[in-house]
Amino acid sequence: MTQPQIIDIHPHIIADDETRYPPAPLFGKRSEWSKERPTTVETLIAAMDAAGLAKAAVVHSSTTYGFDNSYVVDGCNQYAGRLVAVGSVDVLQPDAPQRIRDWVERGLAGLRLFTGGSTKEFDPSELDDPRAHPAWELCAELGLPMCIQTGPVGLPQVTALANRFPTVRIVLDHLGRPEVADGPPYAAAHSLFELAALENIYLKLTPRIFGDVRKERASAETFFPRVVEAFGAERLAWGSNFPTSPGTLAEILATAQQGLACLNETERAWVFGKTAQTLYPALS
Repeated sequence: MTQPQIIDIHPHIIADDETRYPPAPLFGKRSEWSKERPTTVETLIAAMDAAGLAKAAVVHSSTTYGFDNSYVVDGCNQYAGRLVAVGSVDVLQPDAPQRIRDWVERGLAGLRLFTGGSTKEFDPSELDDPRAHPAWELCAELGLPMCIQTGPVGLPQVTALANRFPTVRIVLDHLGRPEVADGPPYAAAHSLFELAALENIYLKLTPRIFGDVRKERASAETFFPRVVEAFGAERLAWGSNFPTSPGTLAEILATAQQGLACLNETERAWVFGKTAQTLYPALS
C-alpha cells in the first residue's frame, strides 16, 4: 500500500540576500527566530527531503518582510509543484484587492492576516474592520484561503467573518491558541469548539498545541479526538512552524505523529496531507 504524502502548511523561509530582499518587519520589530534561524528555500527543501515531506504551503514571514511577499513567492516558484506561497497584504488599504490580484499573478496561493504574535500583542480590530471586506470578497471570488494568526481574543471576529464570507476557507493558525491545561472536557477552550459549527473554519495543528497537551491535566489522547469529533479530520491540517519552532523538521514531524497516534489511519491521512490539498489544490 502506498504511504500517503505528508504535506506541511506552516513552514517559513528567509532569504540570505538582504539587498534583493530587504527586511521591513511588520510593527517595526524583527522576530528573533528570523535572525537566529534563517532558513532559505533551499534549506527548507533539504529539510523536507530529510524528513520525508512531499510538499508544503510556505507562510510568508510578516515579522521579517512586512507586506513584501517577494521572497516567499520567488522561492516557491523555484520549486513549483512542490511548494506554494501564502502571503500577506494590508487588507485595510483601498488598493488591497488589486495588490492581491498582483501577488496571485506572481504565484500567491493563499493569504494570511497577522494580527500579532512573537513581536506584538494580538489586536483583532482589523479583523472586523469594514475596510477589509473588499479583500475578503476577492478571496471568495478567487477561491483563496485566508489564514488568521490570533488568539482567543480574536475568535468573536473570526466567527463574524466566517458568517459574512461563508465560501472563504478560514484557517486558524495554531488552532487559535486555545487554553487546554484544564484537561477534559476542555471547558477553557469552549470558544474554539464553538467554531466547529462554521464549516468554512479549518485548524492548523502546530508545535504549540503538541507542547500544550503535555501540560497539567491535558493529554494528546483526550484533546485531539475531541477536536476531530467537533471539526472532523478533514478540517485539520498539520503545520511545522519550522524554523520558528526549535528542532529539525524531522523532529517536529515526529512529535506531531506521536501526538496524533491516538487518531485512526484515515484521520491522520487528512491531517498530514489531504486537508492541505483541499486548501491548496496546487499541492494535489
